[in-house]
Amino acid sequence: MLLKPEAVRVLSGTTSKKRLMQELGAIAESAYGVPHATAVEALLERESLGPTGVGHGVALPHARIEGIDQVVGVLALLERPIDFDAVDRQPIDLAFALFAPIDAGVEHLKALALVSRTLRDASLCAKLRSNSDPMTLYTIVTEAQAAQAA
Repeated sequence: MLLKPEAVRVLSGTTSKKRLMQELGAIAESAYGVPHATAVEALLERESLGPTGVGHGVALPHARIEGIDQVVGVLALLERPIDFDAVDRQPIDLAFALFAPIDAGVEHLKALALVSRTLRDASLCAKLRSNSDPMTLYTIVTEAQAAQAA
């Protein structure tokens, strides 16, 4: 399972890309035991290669991390959009971060493709944006991903 209910959060005080990476790292730590500093460093390092803001208010930050044995995800809905250097230069308010084992080749890419396809659906993103309950967000995304994977 790519996403756990406790890895879905609505963030109210996030004001910058760096702060968002800190928050995503904290969620990954509490939900999956990924060391916070390692997660944040890996996300920022990957981001320095090129922004992961894919457009339409969505960012897909991702990183490979030592010490985890499967690809895991963190979903954050931001109450206030932030600048993320996205490809369309629009601020983002949905971030789905992926953390993969160092040696996860195809598995990491498949997870990224699945999340990307899921969040390209404008009506799904609209549904996510109109909800502020993490459990509802989790259900919307996991049902959509199950449909995508089928």
